[in-house]
Amino acid sequence: MTTSERTLSELFITGAINLHAVEKQALSIMSPQVARIEHYPEVADRLRLHIEETNRQIARLDEILAGFDTKGSALKDMGLGLSGGLAAIAHTVAGDEILKNSFANYAFEHFEIAAYTSLLTLSEDAGFTQTTSLLQQSLGEEQSMAQWIGESLPLVTRRYASLYAESGSGTAKV
Repeated sequence: MTTSERTLSELFITGAINLHAVEKQALSIMSPQVARIEHYPEVADRLRLHIEETNRQIARLDEILAGFDTKGSALKDMGLGLSGGLAAIAHTVAGDEILKNSFANYAFEHFEIAAYTSLLTLSEDAGFTQTTSLLQQSLGEEQSMAQWIGESLPLVTRRYASLYAESGSGTAKV
């Protein structure tokens, strides 16, 4: 293996391990949200679907990493999982929790899109053809979720504004 091939391989494996932890973080962000959503059933349903997709993405990354005789980093998985959980908790005290969660989810999906795009680039440059379709499938799921959030944000915002006005107390329910 040449130095260039070794470098690409190291970068790819590190990227896959990091993305594994990011997907664990995504679960720790979405799961508490689903449990708290009351007035936005379509958001809760789409989050549940994406949680299932995220679990499959983790399984794909496990498969990819096993092909390189390695696995995700328990420390990174735990660290990012904890930070995701703390972020989800931080939004619960906000009166506009649903909006803050929607903004954060939209941004996070784009972060994941960027990470998958970068990892796919390394995969292609290194000639890891066995990983390409798995990564493309996950990338497509992230793109679909980001598109859904973007398209649903006006509906969520309007429903929040309506609930806010109906509450009369200056706060709206999640």
